[in-house]
Amino acid sequence: MARLVFGMNQSLDGYVDHTKFGPSPTLFRHFIEEARGQAGSIYGRRMYEIMRYWDDEHPEWDADRQAFAAAWRNQPKWVVSRSLPSVGPNATLVEDDIEGAVRKLKAERDGEIAVAGPDLAQSLTELGLIDEYRIYLHPVVLGHGKPYFAGPRPPLRLVAHDRIDEDVIRLTYVPA
Repeated sequence: MARLVFGMNQSLDGYVDHTKFGPSPTLFRHFIEEARGQAGSIYGRRMYEIMRYWDDEHPEWDADRQAFAAAWRNQPKWVVSRSLPSVGPNATLVEDDIEGAVRKLKAERDGEIAVAGPDLAQSLTELGLIDEYRIYLHPVVLGHGKPYFAGPRPPLRLVAHDRIDEDVIRLTYVPA
């Protein structure tokens, strides 16, 4: 049975914004390994549209960016959206019965399936489907933006904390 894992970079004040801060080279290599090991990813529409960047060829990219793009392209993706008419390569559109579709994925797959996007994560949290939350805490204060938790924070229990690079700590929580 697969496990759903919601993990994102987060500022000290609780916001996620890929345009305001990003991963160091060490953390980026960590994310490459994570992507290589995942059984797939579930995206909300907005996050999927951002990540489609990795579908394009960029010959100027360094080896790490090429490696991440390859890992992202190779994994299956499920995109939850009622407004997208279609999705890109290696992706399946989930338009209806999100709960049923995700429960089926969890039952039929093994390994970790990444959940991408705070709004989708909130919906899946409310359905009791997320098994683990990973917060990559950066020493940045944004003061505003999209919060990691799009709704009320669920009751959580800390199960691990790891220093990923000199500035980032990964906090791992499970539902309490």
